[in-house]
Amino acid sequence: QVRLVESGGGLVQAGGSLRLSCAAFGTNFVIAAMHWYRQAPGKQRELVATVTSGGSTNYADSVKGRFTVSRGPAKNTVYLQMNSLKPEDTAVYYCNAVFFGVDNWGRGTQVTVSS
Repeated sequence: QVRLVESGGGLVQAGGSLRLSCAAFGTNFVIAAMHWYRQAPGKQRELVATVTSGGSTNYADSVKGRFTVSRGPAKNTVYLQMNSLKPEDTAVYYCNAVFFGVDNWGRGTQVTVSS
């Protein structure tokens, strides 16, 4: 099992930007795909973005063109650059990776966008 640690959340005004980071600890293997999810109050957790070790990406329609997911230079790190933030982006953002069949989650980082 790996441990995922997120950072970078905070409070920002609508139209602003934030960059989230996630690092995976506990393995020397490269994790094939890493994901960002988010959960807003009273809503189900939703997949926001995915990036593979080869750099392929996928995004939820609601964030396309505004968010960019990327792998960092350090092994098993992932970033989420969030631009043009909207109040509806307010949520707890979680890093996720399935590794050897085990679903691993970080503790989450709060992103709040004020109007």
